[in-house]
Amino acid sequence: MTEVRGVVAAGKGKPVEVVTINVPDPGPGEAVVRVQACGVCHTDLHYREGGISDDYPFLLGHEAAGVVDAVGEGVHDIEPGDFVVLNWRAVCGLCRACRRGRPQYCFDTHNAAQPMTLEDGTPLSPALGIGAFAEKTLVHSGQCTKVDPSARPAVAGLLGCGVMAGIGAAVNTGQAGPGDSVAVIGCGGVGAGSVAGANLAGARQIIAVDTDPVKLDWARQFGATHTVNASESDTVEAIRELTGGHGADLVVDAVGIPKTYTQAFYARDLAGTVVLVGVPSPEMQLELPLIDVFARGGALRSSWYGDCLPSRDFPMLVEMYQQGRLPLEKFVTEEIALDQVEQAFEKMHRGEVLRSVVTL
Repeated sequence: MTEVRGVVAAGKGKPVEVVTINVPDPGPGEAVVRVQACGVCHTDLHYREGGISDDYPFLLGHEAAGVVDAVGEGVHDIEPGDFVVLNWRAVCGLCRACRRGRPQYCFDTHNAAQPMTLEDGTPLSPALGIGAFAEKTLVHSGQCTKVDPSARPAVAGLLGCGVMAGIGAAVNTGQAGPGDSVAVIGCGGVGAGSVAGANLAGARQIIAVDTDPVKLDWARQFGATHTVNASESDTVEAIRELTGGHGADLVVDAVGIPKTYTQAFYARDLAGTVVLVGVPSPEMQLELPLIDVFARGGALRSSWYGDCLPSRDFPMLVEMYQQGRLPLEKFVTEEIALDQVEQAFEKMHRGEVLRSVVTL
């Protein structure tokens, strides 16, 4: 058992606190990772606000990179000293998705069996099974993906969630390719990732849509060829005008509300693809004329974690970053300390940052 500092959300809407937590020694199939950097993701704020569950207290943080400190019995694919990016979809290899050769859809992903706790023994619920706003964290060994150790932790760790979700939505789910026209609605961290992914895939036209001029400027840095300010223009009409009146081959909805999904549906070309990667809240309802769903053809897809396979995608994208082909460093707006997470949430809410990254 090791005592470390970690960022905990004790109750709905309460400011987070840095407290002492207990991290068990790794059991069978587990690993303890010394966290070097962890991005502040909107999902962590959802946890604090009770938008995920009410299993307080939460140990927040999940978009992380670090070094393996210790491993438990039966762990052979990683060892102490390995530099890893943490993922929240450690594939089981046994479920029906894995047996069909689709491990990116694994329906029974692994987490650590032992709980981390407060000093008084109260079990903590780690965000997305990780809990990485801490000096060390306990995870399942399958949640550790080895990548090039020369990569900067504050950059590599971002692949653990939002950036990977965005890139994967365009590349894996949407299958953007050379010559395609791609529109991305919502250009925060995930949407900017989709713009970067479309650019990486060789799309000839990338249209970024947002109501915030700052986010549109961010999108240009990742390869957007055109921008649409949705507070000044009709999104569907603007995308159609920019694509010769046809609509985009692929439209990514990185917001996840009925309005933006409907815009994405009508802003795509005939037989085009819509990808939903923004996460809706449970009460949201969508209404579309069924004849339009039929008549427009194409595909309506949802993207889970960018349909990524961490063991395949994380090392590949880190290598592309190291080669200068993927500007991951541009996602890092600021580097902060553990005790600045609450302020980072406030900046996120005001739209002032693409990513704040806790470095330890």
